[in-house]
Amino acid sequence: MRKVFAILLLGIFGYYILNTVLNLGFGNEPGTVGKHYLDSTINNIGCVNTVTSIVVSYRGFDTLGEVTVLFLAATGLGAILYDKKSKKREIQHASLIVRVSSQIFYPIIVLLGAYVFVHGHLTPGGGFQGGAIIATGVLLMFMSYRTFETNHNILSWIESLAGILFVSIGFTGLLLGHTFLENFLPHGVPNELVSGGIIPIIYIAVGFKVGAELTTLLDNMLKTIRQ
Repeated sequence: MRKVFAILLLGIFGYYILNTVLNLGFGNEPGTVGKHYLDSTINNIGCVNTVTSIVVSYRGFDTLGEVTVLFLAATGLGAILYDKKSKKREIQHASLIVRVSSQIFYPIIVLLGAYVFVHGHLTPGGGFQGGAIIATGVLLMFMSYRTFETNHNILSWIESLAGILFVSIGFTGLLLGHTFLENFLPHGVPNELVSGGIIPIIYIAVGFKVGAELTTLLDNMLKTIRQ
């Protein structure tokens, strides 16, 4: 009986989902919110990446919430692993090929991550993606050199300053304009690096914050390894 009920429930759910998808009319609705964003983003915000404009400006509170969730996750995991940190870290380096390769690729990965969040208003990408890429480079060094260390004080300062910058820009837009994260800086010329007003600055702050938080998480998890 329970299986029959589950199948019936899934059938009803699937029917309504399919019916909704088939009646959306992708690209055929001239009055949709999406079309408004596509038509007005460059004029209102000066950013050619519409997705970035929505995430950072129109729905900036969502991005602030995502950054807050990541911060809480990092803080919670750090608290859980605090008593499990070993006094010594296992000294067992990777092979010579991996170590040499990591020295070559680590600066390239960090440079790629910086490029992604600096150009987030022009190309697909942004602060979260760029920060994750940088943390991946740090993870490569952790895997290659078991004695590789990060400075938690510096990471804490980077994370804190980046978060303060984000919130400060948001409230500055509220004071100078009408809404939180209002684009109060000159928009510049579309498709150029210095354009989009506050959006590149926000993405740079988010990139540093995410990179620092994920690096701290990786280091905390690695220090739970016992000999």
